[in-house]
Amino acid sequence: MKHIIISDKTLCRDDRTFSFKERLEIIRQLEKLKCDVIELPEISNARTDILLVRTASSFVKNSIISVAAGSNEQSIDDAAASLSVAKRGRIRIEVPTSAVGMEYFMHKKPEKMTEWVKMAVEKAVSLCSDVEFCAVDATRADPDFLIELIKTAVDAGAKTVSVCDSAAGMMPDDFAKFGKRIAEEAGVTVGVDCSNKNGLASAQAIMAVREGVSMVKTSIGGESVPFEAFAAMVKNCGDDYGFSAGISYTEMHRILGQIGWICSEKKAEKGVSSQSVEESGIRLDAKDDINAVAAAVAKLGYDLSDEDNKRVHEEVCRVAEKRSVGAKELDAIVATVALQVPDSYRLENYVINNGNIISASAQITLSREGRMLRGIAIGDGPIDAAFVAIEQIIGHRYELDDFQIQSITEGKEAVGSALVKLRFDGKLYSGNGISTDIIGASIRAYISAVNKIVYEEHNV
Repeated sequence: MKHIIISDKTLCRDDRTFSFKERLEIIRQLEKLKCDVIELPEISNARTDILLVRTASSFVKNSIISVAAGSNEQSIDDAAASLSVAKRGRIRIEVPTSAVGMEYFMHKKPEKMTEWVKMAVEKAVSLCSDVEFCAVDATRADPDFLIELIKTAVDAGAKTVSVCDSAAGMMPDDFAKFGKRIAEEAGVTVGVDCSNKNGLASAQAIMAVREGVSMVKTSIGGESVPFEAFAAMVKNCGDDYGFSAGISYTEMHRILGQIGWICSEKKAEKGVSSQSVEESGIRLDAKDDINAVAAAVAKLGYDLSDEDNKRVHEEVCRVAEKRSVGAKELDAIVATVALQVPDSYRLENYVINNGNIISASAQITLSREGRMLRGIAIGDGPIDAAFVAIEQIIGHRYELDDFQIQSITEGKEAVGSALVKLRFDGKLYSGNGISTDIIGASIRAYISAVNKIVYEEHNV
């Protein structure tokens, strides 16, 4: 019986509104669902995105973790760096293949695109043993050029090829014929990525499988082949047509419900989620008064006192003398100057154990009113383990709304800044931590946010 490879791209949604912990939770659930491949988008923030992939690699043992690259050479290096500890890693070279796409996104003519694909795949193969070539907008590409590009990628070392009907421009029977030709010409594993704009993605995919395609890209709550619908088709029709998938059907409904809840827009009912600069539209300068700054702070989800809003406004004006202040800068300012409270908990020391053959563990020692408090925990990566150990000491689990890491200085001894945002009782509390050690900065940021919650709990 033919095995259909399920490659899930839920985390490749364009909006990318998931927090750090939400992305880890989705990856964890997809692993439990027994997805063959878990696709992640191209690295956009080298520190946080690489950390995310490495953290996921500590608990993903069966699924392949696939990271996109291809827009430039640096993206390939970043993808390889992120997968350095993955048990099963894959670099996915994604490039547009239609004439319009090549011109608009890559500024390349067909001949130059062929050279680029050859170079990109060869570079990826030199850094990772498993490389996939993904032809975006393939159904609108010149058929002969598409075949030439695919053969170039395969000759360069790609073990998997996938083609995308990005425009949803083909009916299922036409797409099946299209997939059949690709499968016959490629000589390697061939996958399909079908847009569900017309509601035909599942039909396109299943018919392509019948014609020789062996991998299907799915998503939960996205615009590709709906995971649940495709899984149902395989389960109900697979025996008759001679194919199956390794999906954990017994847990599927529960897991899809969990992931669906995370993806759902209803999540916004809990409060304003953390937003990127582009999404929030926040841009402050020295001319903005305290009311404008307070409105921007509220837009990020904070509920500050008049005194804290005054402190934030003063700091915004100071920073804005040199440059405008966006959402990320405003987040950091709030974490640094607002709701400054005495340290209910103080970090004394921490020990982290991590590796690619052991579960990450953390031993944290905090002090409170002269007493030493120790927590030991295992987690999905060193930072998660540290946060769980802190929660164990405090005796309360807070909702991690967002987690960001960025470099303040450059070089081998670069100083990193961590921002942790916790949600408690409907309010948002942020903490900032600085250290040459990313884990240390993250622990300090988490404790800073916790101290603000504890202080407000006992003094308001």
